[in-house]
Amino acid sequence: MNTLTIDGYLPRIVDTMVDRYLGVFGAVVIEGPKWCGKTSTAKNHVVSETSMANPEGDFRERTIAELEPSLAISGERPRLIDEWQDVPKLWDAVRYECDRTASKGLYLLTGSSTPKKRAGEGGSQKQPKHSGAGRIARIRMGTMTLSEQGLSSGKVSLAGLFEGKGYSAVSHLDLRSVAELVVRGGWPAAIGMETKDAALISREYLDAVIEEDIHEVDGVERDRDKVRKLVSSLARNEATLATSKTIMKDMAEQDESITYPTLKEYLDALRRMFFVDDILPWDPALRSPARIRAAAKHHLADPSLAAAALGASPEALMYDPKTLGFLFESLVTHDVLVYAEAVGASVRHYRDETGLEVDLVVTKPDGDWVAMEVKLGMDQVDVAAKSLIAARKKLVTKGERPPKALVVVVGSGGVAHMREDGVQVAPIDTLGI
Repeated sequence: MNTLTIDGYLPRIVDTMVDRYLGVFGAVVIEGPKWCGKTSTAKNHVVSETSMANPEGDFRERTIAELEPSLAISGERPRLIDEWQDVPKLWDAVRYECDRTASKGLYLLTGSSTPKKRAGEGGSQKQPKHSGAGRIARIRMGTMTLSEQGLSSGKVSLAGLFEGKGYSAVSHLDLRSVAELVVRGGWPAAIGMETKDAALISREYLDAVIEEDIHEVDGVERDRDKVRKLVSSLARNEATLATSKTIMKDMAEQDESITYPTLKEYLDALRRMFFVDDILPWDPALRSPARIRAAAKHHLADPSLAAAALGASPEALMYDPKTLGFLFESLVTHDVLVYAEAVGASVRHYRDETGLEVDLVVTKPDGDWVAMEVKLGMDQVDVAAKSLIAARKKLVTKGERPPKALVVVVGSGGVAHMREDGVQVAPIDTLGI
């Protein structure tokens, strides 16, 4: 098959998932934030395309899709339908064709947002009439991991951790390089750039979200000043258990007019743009359930976005280890989310009524789990290991099956190794699938 692959394309972890899903479903949609490389990845798997973002002929392809969706999706298959959410009726046309032909691997869609039906209106913002369940599969895609950028050896395998394996590997990170990784982020366009230039991408992304994208996602005009303050508050509370009440209080110091309905609506819009990832609490299947804190951890789509919202340079972060620690946890979470999806797992966090917590719990549908604590430096490993062991003891005592692995993910000064107490130490630049 002669695909539309772009010259110089760097393989992504989702490539394997896309191939697999196209063999099982009639269509697959790749969802994720703008600029993360969805279209480039999709072209690696298709032989024809139509794009709702193509401005040629005064957006001729979008006009055709609005007038005659069946014509827009016709062409050699697998066919890419880029930014399908701009013409939501394309979803129903794809679903119908999948039903009609009962074939696999017909279409690959990309989407930078999910459409929302506005109450009382019947315009182009309508959601598709059908969910596409069983015909259209969804794959979440983010910005590039360190492994995809060639910045992690991947020698500490998440799949291997679920098999009980231990690893040794060398890390090459110091505090400055960790700060630079946070500020650079995982934007494909930043590959090969100086850190100060890569940081401009995140700043421009933020401006685009605040000035344009959040208003275009559903055609609702929002207060740009409030959006900027919300993004700044999310950045200040990155990787914490900040509730909506906490965020409102934080924003109120700058804008007393914010209300809960407004906050909820703005957050919903950011989620539909894949700008915010919520790490939900883990609810272990205990025979004697523990009382857990139900708050989600909010993470921006890329750690560099939080750094940009705070105006943080690598130099500033090096002299503010507390903030760097939170943003480093965001970097780890960003990568682990991708590695987990690739092995069929999901990512949660845990904190009970006593304050006992686990930063990341990677769980599989069969109940297997791996617990991870995230620490910026090696000097914090002993404390993190003791916390993981305490969590394992408490959870197992209450009826949970033992974890497959306990892992402390570190930033600077580390070497991947298995401790005598059975805790795996893994610098972030050794993590992989």
